[in-house]
Amino acid sequence: MNEAPGLQPLYQQVYNLLVRRIVDGVWRPAEALPSEQMLAAELGVSQGTVRKALNAMVTEKLVERRQGKGTFVAQHTQERALFQFFRLRREDGSRVTPESRSCTVKRRKAKSQERQKLDLEEGAKVVEIRRTRLIDEVPTLVETVIVPLALFPDIDEIGALPNTLYSLYQSRYGNSVVEADEQLRADAATREDARRLNIEVGTPILHIDRIAIAIGGRKVEWRISRVTTDKVVYAIDLN
Repeated sequence: MNEAPGLQPLYQQVYNLLVRRIVDGVWRPAEALPSEQMLAAELGVSQGTVRKALNAMVTEKLVERRQGKGTFVAQHTQERALFQFFRLRREDGSRVTPESRSCTVKRRKAKSQERQKLDLEEGAKVVEIRRTRLIDEVPTLVETVIVPLALFPDIDEIGALPNTLYSLYQSRYGNSVVEADEQLRADAATREDARRLNIEVGTPILHIDRIAIAIGGRKVEWRISRVTTDKVVYAIDLN
């Protein structure tokens, strides 16, 4: 692997290759990567180049280092996924753990907006997941989750879905979510919101539009969350 004028830096080439191996399932979640020395010898680059590529992967939470044990493919446990992607907190900043109920799952043909959001072809099918989530036993948000059937071929047939879907995406289907693109706006509760959240029509709510992106840049989920904010806030740390 040699660097040439006009090409990406050598460490970036190594980064791309290692990410592609994770996408292709060469290394599974929680599996150890070969040592830096072994990767450097295999790829014909310096150990420092490999380390720089791995450092970038650690920053992006694609892999994690374990002291004295090596570098491992990051794994989405329920707790980890909630910590990384669930941004609702109590007003005092304490974390909350949502519970799910009233979940319905069905497959159907993708609508135009869904195809646009998820970069799907005409005629593609999706699975729609609708559920109400409770915080402190109080209905607090309603979710509509759209995923491509091609990426999750039997997700509508496996029975009860886990509280945190991202761990299922990774463990069963090999789709590791590493990034989420969110847009937020203030909105008013519709009749359906009011029915599912036990609130009045027109009550102010938070509307969260999220695209989940897996390793390799593939869009794997479009999620709409409609949230009452009398007990929770949307919190994010800016570094």
